[in-house]
Amino acid sequence: MSDWFSNFTRTIERLTGSPWSFVVAVLTVVVWACFGPVFHYSDTWQLVINTSTTIVTFWLVFIIQSTQTRDTAALHLKLDELIRVNRQARNELVDIEDRTKEEIDFEKEAISRLTKN
Repeated sequence: MSDWFSNFTRTIERLTGSPWSFVVAVLTVVVWACFGPVFHYSDTWQLVINTSTTIVTFWLVFIIQSTQTRDTAALHLKLDELIRVNRQARNELVDIEDRTKEEIDFEKEAISRLTKN
């Protein structure tokens, strides 16, 4: 199931990130607006675009979160590998994303002090 969802979100990510998806979105709104006079700008006419955009937005929130989570995990792995192979790096920072906010702030201040010296 997770492989299917991962492949699905990558495909949707590529499609919605393309210029063509923007063109489709603009054309959809233009077509909807053109039907306004036909439906006398009724509540139903407005409800169609409101409901459609709400549903699409709702779905895209989960797709964006999935792709961001995957990308962040990959980025952390790459950075962890760079920290691991660098002799001067402090290996205790490898898993810093799993620490509390206070611990992260402490390390941030320590690094800030090091860069000022």
